[in-house]
Amino acid sequence: MHDIEPFYNWRHIYVSEEDERSPFFGREYSEFQFTQTIYNYYIHPQWDYFGSKTLYMKVLMADYEEHYVIIELIGEWNDAIENDIMEMKREVTDVFFAAGINKFILITENVLNFHSGDKDYYEEWYEEVSDAEGWIACIDMPQQTQHDFKKAKLNRFIEMEEIDNWRIYKPFHLFKKIDQHILSRLG
Repeated sequence: MHDIEPFYNWRHIYVSEEDERSPFFGREYSEFQFTQTIYNYYIHPQWDYFGSKTLYMKVLMADYEEHYVIIELIGEWNDAIENDIMEMKREVTDVFFAAGINKFILITENVLNFHSGDKDYYEEWYEEVSDAEGWIACIDMPQQTQHDFKKAKLNRFIEMEEIDNWRIYKPFHLFKKIDQHILSRLG
């Protein structure tokens, strides 16, 4: 797992630790010291801790004019024990929502397990963004993780999207592709 780095090809467009509105503003990273772990496995030092011991993230893009954020996740999404959705909502998405973000793209290809808990935070987040004419989407979640996510009926609150090779897109084009797909499905 220590070889899996957050996607870095958009760093010339956006850097989370340099964004004053980001919850990760001012963070400093080591390229050589591996201190964070998911269970017994070290992860790359560029991933951001937000309060979960099993799930880490990297904000790849926040566009306040277009009102969207792209967040890459790695690890185990565990609401049963760690209540990861509460931590993510309170520490990260609420901060972006207060700054005008109402569309959330979660890249979940490196979320290898999901354990469900209460649906309250998902429902609250969904209602907030829906009232602001927004949405939440997970892209490229592995099938076994998607199965557990759908089994908990959380896909009622978060759209599940498959994007072939999302890395080839610029952030705005990825956002527009997902936005158009969701709007066509809802409209």
